[in-house]
This record gives sequence, structure tokens and C-alpha cells, in this order.
Amino acid sequence: MAESERHRFGLNSREAWWEDPLADPERNGPDRMRWPLMGVVFLLPFLIPVTKSLAAKPEVTVQLVVTGALVYAYALCYLLFPFVFRRSRRVKLGFGIGMNVLGLATVAASGASPFILLYGTAVMVFLTPAAWAVIVDVATLLTGAVLLLVAGKLGDDYGDLVTVASVTLAMFFMANLIRAVRRLELANKEIATLAVANERQRVARDLHDLLGHSLTTITVKAGLARRVLESAGDIPRAVEEIREVEGLTRSALSDVRATVSEYREVSLSAELVGARAALRAAEIDAELPHAVDNVRPEFQNTFGYVLREAVTNVLRHSGARQVKVRLGGNWLEIEDDGTAGEVVPGNGLRGLTERLAAAGGTLRTSARPGGGLLVRAEIPLPEPRAAAPAVRAEPAGGLA
Repeated sequence: MAESERHRFGLNSREAWWEDPLADPERNGPDRMRWPLMGVVFLLPFLIPVTKSLAAKPEVTVQLVVTGALVYAYALCYLLFPFVFRRSRRVKLGFGIGMNVLGLATVAASGASPFILLYGTAVMVFLTPAAWAVIVDVATLLTGAVLLLVAGKLGDDYGDLVTVASVTLAMFFMANLIRAVRRLELANKEIATLAVANERQRVARDLHDLLGHSLTTITVKAGLARRVLESAGDIPRAVEEIREVEGLTRSALSDVRATVSEYREVSLSAELVGARAALRAAEIDAELPHAVDNVRPEFQNTFGYVLREAVTNVLRHSGARQVKVRLGGNWLEIEDDGTAGEVVPGNGLRGLTERLAAAGGTLRTSARPGGGLLVRAEIPLPEPRAAAPAVRAEPAGGLA
């Protein structure tokens, strides 16, 4: 069976055949208030001729009473089956099997057309999982054929039995189409929920990367300005640092707005400038590249986030006195000589791992033998496309 056919009615797995119909429990099944009225309309073509036939009997007998009880019990089950939709699978299965048995007993006792079996087979299709509907309805139709054969009416009523089988098959596909639509509704709700969660995670990750670095740099520069005033009283130097703090706060506010609106782009070259200023303010010797031309353009945005978070971690946690940053076409390394112990991934490292994973890359952190931490981000290069085979031109007309 083709893939599209297997998925057509949502029965593309063994579990889908045996599971309960998926639907909202608050609106599962026909409306309880309207269905009895509609059910009576559907039952009239069955009840009117059978009732006339029973009323035409000259006397009341035990067989007549039993037949009447079967007929109206079968009709009552058809009217009440929506009330079983919210019950357990066992109850629904027992109700459907019992209704089909009542239909067969009604055919056997009253001699009615096998067309009345359609009420029971239809209920089974809409009430139970697909596998149980197939098993019970096929057994009901085969038993009905045996009853007609024993009564000598198979030739006359064969057409009605085929009609019941055809209509039941159409309802089977309709019921499973409804279930497939309900599965899609549930899937759409889940997709919407995941989209909201992913957007929240994106904003949280971006704000962490942004504010963590900006606030850390602001703290370092404000501390430097305080130390300058306390130790040397160098007011011009302190004013310069405070001006840079003011610029950082304005830039951070602008970045927050851009991050929330998803318009913010990170530049690796700008992050190098910011890292140099932040490390200088923290009195950390920084060995940084002067250009980013050797880094592939499509990787610079991601590596900008890596550099920002790594420098923020150095300023916050490492106690380092020296930092080295090395760049390659598809990799970035940040190395410090701090006192890093066991590497415990926090929100920042987890966010960077997610960013690199989205680009197909990896992030590795490891403690250096002499102390400090090495962070390496790498993104695999795209595979080169195969060159088109060269075609040699031949002289026209076959001339040498």
C-alpha cells in the first residue's frame, strides 16, 4: 500500500487500529439532546413495518412478546448510544456487541429484513476502535447471512445484506476520517503550544545572552570608575568610564527592544570590540584577533553569541588574568587561565549549545591542564557540490 493511502484515514499504525477514538470529551459523539429526535426519524422505516406486522398477529403469544421486546430494545439502544460515548472502552465495546446481538436476534425472531442490522453495525463503527468495529461487524454480517441461509431467504434478501455491508463500509471510512480530523486538531493545538514555548525560550535565551554580557560589562566599568575616583581621583578617566557605561545601557535597551521584536542581529566584529573593552576594564590581558575576515560570513552571527557568552563567563566566574581568542573559517576558541573547576552547564552554555545545534554545530568546554577553561565552537563546512561533467565540442558536419 502506498504511503499516501496508509495515511489517508489515519490508520497508518497498529496502535491507531486499536486505540479509542480521539476527541474532545466535552463534545464526543452526537448531541445528547438532539440525537433522540433524529434517532426516531431514522428508526421509523424499521419500526413502522415491524410494529404493523406484530399488531396483525391474531393472538398474543410468548414468541410475540419476546419479538416485540427484542425489536424495541434494539431501537432503544440506538436512541441511547450517544450516552455511552464518554464511558470506558470496555463499556462501549460491550454495548456495541450487545446491540449487534439484539439486531441478529430481531432478524431471527421477527423475520425482518437484514437491513435493520445497519443500526447495530453503524453504532459499532462510531463507538469503538477501528479493529473492534471490523471484527464485530464482519461477524455480524456473516451471522446474518447464516440466519438467512437457514431460513431459506438468502436468495431473496441477499441484496439487503450487501447494502448493509456497503453502507457500513462507507460509515467505517467516514468515522475514521472524523478521527483523523480530530487528531489533526489536537496536533494543531500541540503545535501552537510548542510554538509559544519555543518563542518564550528564544526570548529568554536572547535576553540572557544580551543582558548577562551588558550588565556584567556595566558592573565592571562602574567598579573601575569607582576605583579610579577612590585611588587616584582621576576625574576625567572616571567620567570617560561613566560615559561608556551610559552608552552600554542605551545599547542594551535598544538590543532588548530588538530582541523582543526578533530583529536583532549580532555582529562578530562588534562583539570583539565589546569584549576588548570589557576585558580591559576588568584589567584582564586579552589576546584578540583584529579582524574576522577569515570566518565564513554565515557563521559570524552564531560565533558572535558564543564570544559574548564566553567573555561574560570569564568576567563573572573565572578570575582569569589572561584570555586568548582564536578564529578559523568554521570554528572559534576562547581560552583563559582562570581557576575553572568542573564545568557545569548553566543557562548560557545550554543556550549556546542550542544555537550551535540549530546551525549543525557543536560546543565543547574543557578544563585546561594548567588551570582555566577552553571553549570551542565548531560548525561543519557544507559539502562541496559535484562539478558538472565537461562536454567536449565536436566539429559540425563530422569534419576532421
